[in-house]
Amino acid sequence: MNHLELKKVSKAVFRKVNDTRARTQILSSLDLQVNKGELVTIMGASGSGKSTLLRLINRLSETDSGIILLNGNDIKSHVPMELRRKIGMVFQIPVVFKGSVRDNLVFGIKLWEGNTGIEALSRDTGIPEELLDADASQLSIGEKQRVCIARALAIQPEILLLDEPTSSLDALAAEKVEKLLLGLQKERDMTILWVTHEKEQAARIGGRRLILRDGRLEDYHD
Repeated sequence: MNHLELKKVSKAVFRKVNDTRARTQILSSLDLQVNKGELVTIMGASGSGKSTLLRLINRLSETDSGIILLNGNDIKSHVPMELRRKIGMVFQIPVVFKGSVRDNLVFGIKLWEGNTGIEALSRDTGIPEELLDADASQLSIGEKQRVCIARALAIQPEILLLDEPTSSLDALAAEKVEKLLLGLQKERDMTILWVTHEKEQAARIGGRRLILRDGRLEDYHD
């Protein structure tokens, strides 16, 4: 059984064209099968629907047609909050909640209703202990992204969706985040779908590489 499977998924969005809103087909009868513990990178031109695809998988948006299965079950059989405990997501621009870094991590742990230790979580994600009580809004972009990653991991997701998580970081910070995520993926046998616009990053990350073109996913070849 595939861990995650998309069958004939289609999605259209409305975009502004010459001061009018036009319906644009983004995904067209898209199919995808992902095994547990697999790392999949997804590339594609700007506007090709990469972010839309991730948003459909954890129901931040809904499909127009087709079905998405998690462990063989339609994701719509889960209420959205329950589903997001299984499928975490890290966005391109890090958004931290009001309060301290510790408050942000506690939020994730409470969602999972688990007992993950704050110190262990911060250590695993490279957040210095002295930052735990710092105002999260005052952190650098790289530090904020680590907090967002830690908060997503705190819920112990089966699948982690990454929407260009390093695009707002400098090269050194991006490399650190890459190493962090790849290490955690292997350690936790976690399934990751990683959207990137950089061929070089996709090559560094490894795993199965796909490209989103004309609404469908294809194997990527250099």
